[in-house]
Amino acid sequence: MRVHVERSVLEWAIQRAGKPHEYLSRTFPKWRDWLNGTVLPTYSELRRFASVTHTPFGYLFLDKPPAAELPIPLYRSYGDPHRQDSPSNNLLDTVRAMKGRQEWMRDYMIEEGQDPNPLVRSAQLGESPADVADRIRASLGLSLTWNVDERDDVTALRVFRDAVERAGILVFFNGIVGNNTSRRLEVDEFRGFVLIDDYAPLVFVNSADARVARTFTLAHELAHVAFGLEAAFDLRDARPARQREEQECNAVAAELLVPAHLLRPVWQPGSRQELIAALAQRFKVSRLVIAYRAMDMGLLTSEEFGALRSRLTAPAPAAPASEGGGSFWRNQYWRVGLRFASAVYGAVKSEALLYTDAYNLTDCHGATFDRLLPMLMEVSAVADR
Repeated sequence: MRVHVERSVLEWAIQRAGKPHEYLSRTFPKWRDWLNGTVLPTYSELRRFASVTHTPFGYLFLDKPPAAELPIPLYRSYGDPHRQDSPSNNLLDTVRAMKGRQEWMRDYMIEEGQDPNPLVRSAQLGESPADVADRIRASLGLSLTWNVDERDDVTALRVFRDAVERAGILVFFNGIVGNNTSRRLEVDEFRGFVLIDDYAPLVFVNSADARVARTFTLAHELAHVAFGLEAAFDLRDARPARQREEQECNAVAAELLVPAHLLRPVWQPGSRQELIAALAQRFKVSRLVIAYRAMDMGLLTSEEFGALRSRLTAPAPAAPASEGGGSFWRNQYWRVGLRFASAVYGAVKSEALLYTDAYNLTDCHGATFDRLLPMLMEVSAVADR
């Protein structure tokens, strides 16, 4: 049985999936004929096409492509700040999956009689970035020098992430869609997003990014939680979009990671590059963040920053898709998290949640799900030693 599909729908599907025509021609030898309408795909070929392009099968029978919009704003660091690029399938599916986790966690927390999270909407735009940063640190139970006190950026990021989770904020790091290694999340499209909820605020960090960049993304996201503003953003070169809310979230993130009255006393004359490199290591952030912070504080002129910028934005080595370094269970520690896994696991054991729903929520199935919570507890215990 052969099926007619509109050319515009076929092209929409491959554009959203990020698949080039050459790839489709290799996978489906009659791809060009499908587009030209000289040959119609069979029903089974169309099923496979839907799978390859991660397109809901029913969408292929529409007369025209559906509007594919994110349910949250997508802020871009460059170009027209009002431009809304068509989001990729991978981003859309990730946001949908995280919304599913958030909705389930919200219902679970209310059923358990838990209180709303006090950090959500605790700040207003226009407040001092230092005041908002202090509020976030207090909510997370972190000292002013928390990152300076850690031995390296690996430890600092784990400590930061764990503090966010303990503060009742859902936090997920992943560089792929679920556990599908063939669906990589592109840093050029987004570095993170925030979904606001009074009970279960959620932050997602694209862990395909460099580690120190993830730390800044997480700090930026916490500012979004405090202001009660949900969005996705690319934060290219740690530069926010032009919208006021993005500018203020970045200012809070900078103060949270590099407090002004800690940076000023250690800023010294001499080689700018050497000083910036040393301070980046001290505060466990990128050199670019230190340079931006110094310029904002008047320690660097805009001309000095411009002269340094190209050297500070040199491409970094490709980051792994997750924090795990090849270990499946360490990956799940970041992708699922101990707090969320504990809640899902407990709901299953109390028969308040079906196993099939638990599998969908965690992207872990069968025996893998059964081992999830014990293994995450083991990973956490090892990390704390």
